[in-house]
Amino acid sequence: MQKKAVILYSGGLDSTTCLAIAKAEGFLPYAMSFSYGQRHSIELELAKRHAGEIGAVDHLVVDFDLRKMGGSALTADIDVPKEGVGDEIPVTYVPARNTIFLSFALGWAETLGAFDIFIGVNALDYSGYPDCRPEFIAAFEAMANLATKAGVEGAGRLKIHTPLISLTKAQIIQKGLSLGVDYGLTHSCYDPAEDGTACGLCDSCRLRLKGFAEAGAVDPVRYATVQR
Repeated sequence: MQKKAVILYSGGLDSTTCLAIAKAEGFLPYAMSFSYGQRHSIELELAKRHAGEIGAVDHLVVDFDLRKMGGSALTADIDVPKEGVGDEIPVTYVPARNTIFLSFALGWAETLGAFDIFIGVNALDYSGYPDCRPEFIAAFEAMANLATKAGVEGAGRLKIHTPLISLTKAQIIQKGLSLGVDYGLTHSCYDPAEDGTACGLCDSCRLRLKGFAEAGAVDPVRYATVQR
């Protein structure tokens, strides 16, 4: 019998690749997305539209509003930086976001009887977010196995899978293409135009474009500006 897995699925490049990997590894993917007040909601709309098409058995969208706390260019009236990836943690970091996301995924996994959660974090070609590092994932996994009924009763050990964490963006794209991922169904921009056109200048756009260039592939997404 196939094992179930909860996949954190934003509709972006990394999470879509992650879902494809989980499916290729024989898991039944249960996709979980979040409507948390993010300014780049086009990503979520694509997730809702295409989750079943890319292989999700079920797709759960959780609604809450991080705009009430603010503190990020993705959830508050703060300009999204367009100068490129720097050395400091950028203002696009959303406080505690992956901790919150993984907590919801943990709850759904327990109700599904699943012991596997996939998250598309990356610690190479990324913006330096602290909740994308291996240390954070290891700490959350340890906590999860202490915090759940299944863990305490010994029904199984929960595993947080991070198949992209040590890959470059180009390697992620190559892996996805090898699994048949249609990246035209994804979106990554932090500051898209109203019609969904990617800005081409934010950290996420720059990392994505760099990845496609290094992978020798063409990005099917539309950009307002492309830095060469």
